[in-house]
Amino acid sequence: MCRLFGLSSAPRRARATFWLLDAPDSLSRQSHREPDGTGLGRFTADGVPRVDKAPIAAYEDRAFAEEARRVESATFVAHIRYASTGGLDARNTHPFEQDGRLFAHNGVIEGLDRLDAHLGDDRSLVRGDTDSERFFALITRETRNHGGDVTAGIEHAARWIARNLPLYALNLVLVTPDELWALRYPDTHELYVLDREPGGLHGDRHLDHSGSHGRMRVHSETLADRPAVVVASERMDDHPGWRLLEPGELLHVGPGPKAGGRVVLSEPPVHRLTLDDLRPDAAASQRAV
Repeated sequence: MCRLFGLSSAPRRARATFWLLDAPDSLSRQSHREPDGTGLGRFTADGVPRVDKAPIAAYEDRAFAEEARRVESATFVAHIRYASTGGLDARNTHPFEQDGRLFAHNGVIEGLDRLDAHLGDDRSLVRGDTDSERFFALITRETRNHGGDVTAGIEHAARWIARNLPLYALNLVLVTPDELWALRYPDTHELYVLDREPGGLHGDRHLDHSGSHGRMRVHSETLADRPAVVVASERMDDHPGWRLLEPGELLHVGPGPKAGGRVVLSEPPVHRLTLDDLRPDAAASQRAV
């Protein structure tokens, strides 16, 4: 399944190094299906979004994801894609940018013709073919309709989809230059949050997180002396503070370093999909890797 990662040290900026594929070649690694894209998003000091991303369609194309990226930002979002909708193309690779915000999603939404009709003129925000970017466009529209309130935008967009479209999962991470949001809905996939104190559990350690199967690694010496909030599809170290978000919980971080969350979707989707309901390629993208 797709891997989501978000990090906020706002309002202070942090320097971090990202490897989106970080394991040496091995039988274990080769036994897993190759990812279909990797991407990293962050912001310059003056708030301009920056995205590095590329589709990965073959063994030879992994150099982009394996190369270390040393970047600085107060917020970051990273994504490893296993395609369910849309071809292997940079325009279909997460994260996406709209209205100065960056967004990544893990899940499947069907009924895209109906979603396109609901978006109307705002369908022009979508440059690729994915359900994820359409979901983001609906969030962007609802955020505008609620006076720039991103929390309300996410809540209203997710609720409309949950009531009107077949869906498998809506897990997301959305960031601005100094804020981060994460949604887990419904309980299909896990999404964890760590409110990390300066120096981590022992008070004197840099951040060095690594996901299972070497899919993603993040290192930051800066976070040895400042707090951060981390969101990820899996616990990425042995810190006991990792917390699984509740189904339907929307987490908000910033512009300070503390996270607060509340359940905004308490009812299950009206048209909830199972793996057996999905097309073979979509089902394959949602299985644990």
